[in-house]
Amino acid sequence: MSAFSSDPDLSAHDVTGNGTEVDVATNLLNGEVRLSILWTQEILLSADAADQVADALRRAAARSRSITATPSAD
Repeated sequence: MSAFSSDPDLSAHDVTGNGTEVDVATNLLNGEVRLSILWTQEILLSADAADQVADALRRAAARSRSITATPSAD
């Protein structure tokens, strides 16, 4: 079982139609954020897809911060 949880709201694919896609995932154990380009080493994104990837990275960063946050002493 993988410790990474992919962003379910991300659906960004290569504009050339070759099936390449992007995955943004957060490691639930240590908060690391993984950006993967699947099936190739590069991807050409439309402006809308690039916005989706940026939003997914922001969500992953927020999730990472919540995983790695030190509990405050109240």
